[in-house]
Amino acid sequence: MKRIAVLLLSLCFFISGFSQTETNKAPYERFPEFPPFTLLMSDSSSVMVKEKLPKKQPVLLILFNPDCEHCQHETEEITKRIEEFSKIQIVMATPVTVPIMNAFIDKYQLSKYKNIMVGQDHKMMMPTFFMIRNMPFLAFYNAKKELIETFSGSMPIDTVLSKFRK
Repeated sequence: MKRIAVLLLSLCFFISGFSQTETNKAPYERFPEFPPFTLLMSDSSSVMVKEKLPKKQPVLLILFNPDCEHCQHETEEITKRIEEFSKIQIVMATPVTVPIMNAFIDKYQLSKYKNIMVGQDHKMMMPTFFMIRNMPFLAFYNAKKELIETFSGSMPIDTVLSKFRK
């Protein structure tokens, strides 16, 4: 009887040793700090984004595609109310080529806003890190660069702003 109990106990430990521990969580859920990724900027220079972010300022990270109508609408709405985003750093990343990205920057005159950084995710890190399925994809970070929340799809600007007021 003792042998059976020891065998069953050993089997339980053996099986639990092979069980998965949080591997089905997205990387951003396991590492909720702002990710250390680089963007290829409009002048084709690479920038380590985390190092360029202003200290003690929240961040709105947007993954977008210039051809996506929801992404275009979100960008239009942000630029219409840019004054309300003055204390928020906006980082916009896209997987498309630099010339297409530059056309988007020009269309919405994004280079005139000091708090908007637009770049190409040339290493394609973000879709995997955030497990992105839809665009635009929004990630909200507080002033300490800790993740507040993520959202896939278009979000009303009042709701976007409210995420930073919590």
